[in-house]
Amino acid sequence: MDRRRLLLILAVFVALIGTALVFLYVKSAKNVPTTSALVATADISANESYDSALQSGKLQMQAVASSVADATPNYVSSTTQLTGQTATGPIYTGQVVVASQFSKTVDTSNTAPPSPLPIPKGDIAISVNLTDPDRVAGNIENGSHVAIFVTGDLTTAAGAGATGAAATTTTRLLLPDVTVLNVGSPQPPTTSTKTEADGTETTEQLPRTLLTIAVTQKEAQKVIVSSKALNLTFGLLTNDSVVHPGPGTSTLVASLFR
Repeated sequence: MDRRRLLLILAVFVALIGTALVFLYVKSAKNVPTTSALVATADISANESYDSALQSGKLQMQAVASSVADATPNYVSSTTQLTGQTATGPIYTGQVVVASQFSKTVDTSNTAPPSPLPIPKGDIAISVNLTDPDRVAGNIENGSHVAIFVTGDLTTAAGAGATGAAATTTTRLLLPDVTVLNVGSPQPPTTSTKTEADGTETTEQLPRTLLTIAVTQKEAQKVIVSSKALNLTFGLLTNDSVVHPGPGTSTLVASLFR
């Protein structure tokens, strides 16, 4: 009996001590100095309008400990301080807002949507429309490396032909190594008509496909003008392929067999 009574007395004593400690904690917390500061109550994205964020409740004035405010240089202490500005970067829930997180000018240098194509830095993407024979009969895939050849009358202005002389068709390496970013869906076939030496005409339909490649500006200009005035052919490269620039091969007999 005495033991039970002793345990009861100890329990009451512990409860009294706990109540006293809670009281002292609450009393001390009430004595912590606070100040009013602007706090993000929801995530704010880069370039989001301050006025819009404030109106939607993403920003609110709240009481924060003075020690926290003092450790946050240039914290915002008024809802009118940043009127008309935009966020320079993301602001996350619970952050004490500082003036440098907003600006009067919007940074649009990096706001372009990311490309779904893996375009190398410094390059641009362009597309060319090729028939099946000109794209290795469909064996070129996304990520393939190709050599680009150009065919036509290369003796004078592209496709113009030499004055007073029969045009000479030449095939020549245009670009030695280009990355194919994407192979599109087949397009409606193109009708091609060839006239034989005896005057017989042969007509065939060749499926065409858009191929998107990564090139520099100078390379893009070469490919674009060639695709408009001449004919392009892609050659599929492997790790062991060897290609090099040269004068090309023309329909002249001496050129064909040298």
